[in-house]
Amino acid sequence: MVTNVMLLKLKERNSESIAKARDVLLSMQGKIEFLRDLKVEVDIRHGGSSYDIAVIAIYASLEDLNAYLVHPVHVEVAKYIGGVVETQAAVCYES
Repeated sequence: MVTNVMLLKLKERNSESIAKARDVLLSMQGKIEFLRDLKVEVDIRHGGSSYDIAVIAIYASLEDLNAYLVHPVHVEVAKYIGGVVETQAAVCYES
């Protein structure tokens, strides 16, 4: 198994923008066969170093992760997220 964790800090950090980004990310559930599990969590602390959204995605293998990255549904979601994200961080590990 491979787990990929992404932290997203949005340009517009209001509750509406965060909710929209969360909904867009969750729209991938059930549409990409390579994506075994997806969690999208919203920060409740809102500290100076906080990110707005954590995305936890699980894949069967690194090959499945790579196939997910080019899947048309992910590509569309990534276009939207790329337009609203100020900065991001990621960690990918075997789980």
